[in-house]
Amino acid sequence: MGNATSINDSVKRRRRLIRAVQCAGALAVTAVMVFPLYWMIISSFKPTSELTQAEPTFWPRTVTLEAYRLVTKNYPIFRYLLNTLIVTLGIVGIQTFFGILAAYSFSKGQYRGKNILFVFVLGALMIPIQVTFVPIYVMLSRISWLNTYMGLIVPESLSAYTIFLLRQSFMTVDDSYIEAGKIDGMGIIRVIFRILVPMCKPTVVTMVILSFINGWNAYFWPKMIITRDEMRTIALGIAEIRNSFLSMEVLNMNQIMAASCISVLPILILFLVFQKYILSGFSKAAMK
Repeated sequence: MGNATSINDSVKRRRRLIRAVQCAGALAVTAVMVFPLYWMIISSFKPTSELTQAEPTFWPRTVTLEAYRLVTKNYPIFRYLLNTLIVTLGIVGIQTFFGILAAYSFSKGQYRGKNILFVFVLGALMIPIQVTFVPIYVMLSRISWLNTYMGLIVPESLSAYTIFLLRQSFMTVDDSYIEAGKIDGMGIIRVIFRILVPMCKPTVVTMVILSFINGWNAYFWPKMIITRDEMRTIALGIAEIRNSFLSMEVLNMNQIMAASCISVLPILILFLVFQKYILSGFSKAAMK
């Protein structure tokens, strides 16, 4: 009896130790990931004199909104945000619509060569835009789409990653639901958007959120085709704010950090509101 009790106590201590190590590891990883965001936020509330001190401060000695006032006064930050919102919504809408249609085709379609075509889609995941931007740039310049919303939206309108995850989610839906919808007189479009999409809502919402984040944070492609200030997105706007201080004696990092905080805020809100859908969507897609 005594040996059994001793063994149980040893097992409990081992489990507590494992939990303690796991918690410590999770806290360490969280701290590493969160600290840059924390530093950005507190830096935006510091005056320039405090930021230029040799000894860094982990909390502002003087909290001020001067950086936010200056960055909104001296730069068209809200125009940058509007441009980013228009481009991002366009990318999200087109990516989601065509991603759903393509995912249905690859998951429920019955035709020859379906799997081979899907392999080509997966191959697109391994080709970065840096490889294809030259021919795309030439095409856009010939149709006068440089410095336009269409030039920012259309090249980003299809996502192999979106098609892949939606296909995996659609494959978990039993074909009997689709057959029942067709018996009720539904066409393919109604079957997709009235049956498949609601049943795979977590994955669809996850793809919408990820598409929004990618579109909002896009830098490389807008940098390639945008030269006019009024067409800059928020990422280009922050780079322009930084470049405007390069020739000065003091680099006003608090204004750069303030602009970065303004740009990050919509993404943080979106993630906090829909984080359960993101986790559920990835889990469901990984089941297949």
